[in-house]
Amino acid sequence: MAEAHQAVAFQFTITPEGIDLQLSYQALNQILLSGVRSWKKRVSRMRNGVIKGVYPASPSSWLFVVIAILATMYMRSDPSMGLITKIQQHLPLSLHVSLSSQGQTMLSALLFSTLLWLSLILALRFCLKLLLSYHQWMFEQHGRASNTTKIWVTLLRLLSSRKPLLYSYQTSLPHLPVPVIKETVNRYLLSARPLLTDEGYERMTKLAAQFENNLGNRLQRYLKLKALWATNYVSDWWEEYIYLRSRGPIMVNSNYYGMDFLYVSPTSVQAARAGNTITALLLYRRKVNREELKPSRVPGTVIPLCAAQCERMFNTTRTPGEETDVLQHWQDSEFIAVYHRGRYFRLWVYRAGRLLSPREIELQIQRILEDQSVPLPGEEKLGALTAGDRIPWAKIRKQYFSSGINKRSLDIIERSAFFVTLDDEEQGMKGDDPVGNLDRYAKSILHGKCYDRWFDKSFSIVIYKNGKSGLNAEHSWADAPTYTLATDAFQLGYTEDGHCKGDVDRSLPLPQKLTWDIPTE
Repeated sequence: MAEAHQAVAFQFTITPEGIDLQLSYQALNQILLSGVRSWKKRVSRMRNGVIKGVYPASPSSWLFVVIAILATMYMRSDPSMGLITKIQQHLPLSLHVSLSSQGQTMLSALLFSTLLWLSLILALRFCLKLLLSYHQWMFEQHGRASNTTKIWVTLLRLLSSRKPLLYSYQTSLPHLPVPVIKETVNRYLLSARPLLTDEGYERMTKLAAQFENNLGNRLQRYLKLKALWATNYVSDWWEEYIYLRSRGPIMVNSNYYGMDFLYVSPTSVQAARAGNTITALLLYRRKVNREELKPSRVPGTVIPLCAAQCERMFNTTRTPGEETDVLQHWQDSEFIAVYHRGRYFRLWVYRAGRLLSPREIELQIQRILEDQSVPLPGEEKLGALTAGDRIPWAKIRKQYFSSGINKRSLDIIERSAFFVTLDDEEQGMKGDDPVGNLDRYAKSILHGKCYDRWFDKSFSIVIYKNGKSGLNAEHSWADAPTYTLATDAFQLGYTEDGHCKGDVDRSLPLPQKLTWDIPTE
């Protein structure tokens, strides 16, 4: 309770003399610094929005265009072919009164320069999209590019020479083309031929022709209409019908796993491995938020790939529904959810707007490991709800987790940056039975005990007792996300005794244990 009282920014007591107000300047300072961090992120997003909005040009190119126009006008020439004069004539009357003739001309020149600059940006973006629509390079032999492809590579490098942000190419990527229905039908018949008898194939050919001439053509028109305004006419349907509408368990069937280094263990201290791994992921999230990561490209080429999936890597949860699930994403989260021995904790990873050092996160993790409290009734195996069929989980969530302390605790898990499980087992490939150990290691990351992972989170990190780690990821939000093994082991590093580096503020409040009220049924 003492920590709870200290966390309150102000307290007041009503006395016969009046109201006695007690301010906690430390708490107010924490709120202020946290707000400053939030505003810094907003400003950074606005700045990045401008930079990627004008790509492949740069914001400073506007000044170049303005200077060029004004210099041309100074030479007694009209580069606008009369447009600046027309703009001046259509300025509001108030500006005609308040500005001199020279001022009106300057303002009109600035407006014309801005319009010209925007037109040039659209032209450059259109050219970049046309270049990215070229696919002939895929069908050429390695090392034997045609002259056309060489010219294409040169032009593409020229247009994208300025350092792009993570999402700079998003508006320049070509739309997914709609295939010709006849070609689709022919490919289908070709793939179905080995599976059918002669009579069956003849019947299927007639059905395919009937589909192509009737319903298929109508559906094709709808598809082309959608493709006009959707950059990828498949992605939303794929996400919903392949993943989110599946009513079976996502554990094993949808979620996948990633392993740690097999032959190297940077530390055997569980809390230290958790500290560096959590820090590495949060540093990666910072780069995603600031768009400091380079756009992914087709290996060995200059062709950018879509980076949309990076947006939902963190602070994302798949929430169950009776007909379809929904992916929920929050802009930011300053805490993570931690599971250990049947208990759930909220661990704040920022203090006064500052990311905790790896050593401080290690300290907080160690406090969770040393916590002797026992799980509340029903708490230990609560995660099994995320492992089973989706409809029962949706109904239970609506009935028992839509209000009160259950909702508050569930919100903390779902709104967390990601989920961490501190596992009591030791895993890895080494030992007398490396093949069997590897199999057990893989199964542990994939499903564990079926209740000690939160399968709805975009991803969960598992830290084992011997310092090994693993990744369990929900599949609907992305394919093959990056895992930060190298940052943990080689960039952050460990001390000689296996602990994290960095300073420690031992006044950090204890991790908050979540509370539940789970009825017997």
